[in-house]
Amino acid sequence: QVQLVESGGGLVQAGGSLRLSCAATGSIVSINSMGWYRQGPGNRRDMVALINSGDRTNFMDSVKGRFTLSRDDAKNTVYLQMNSLKPEDTALYYCFALIQSTDNILRNYWGQGTQVTVSS
Repeated sequence: QVQLVESGGGLVQAGGSLRLSCAATGSIVSINSMGWYRQGPGNRRDMVALINSGDRTNFMDSVKGRFTLSRDDAKNTVYLQMNSLKPEDTALYYCFALIQSTDNILRNYWGQGTQVTVSS
């Protein structure tokens, strides 16, 4: 069984920084892509940043230049560094991963969500 364990998040003033971490644990053969989505109140869940097995990253337009995504393959962990945070970044952030487990099936996995609140 595969799980995504998130950490980080919290309350920060506008202009501040936070770092989110997400570790994939369990019966993992390979991780195709991994990253973060977010969902604000009354909004849909949108992709924030993703990194694939070839180290290619994609970011939503509104966070480009402010957020970076990195990964530690040895730990099956990704890190979302969020700088110059704005109130509109306030949302519940979900870790996402596309993982092949030991049963050779590729599945989407989601974390439980971690709240990021940016005060003005």
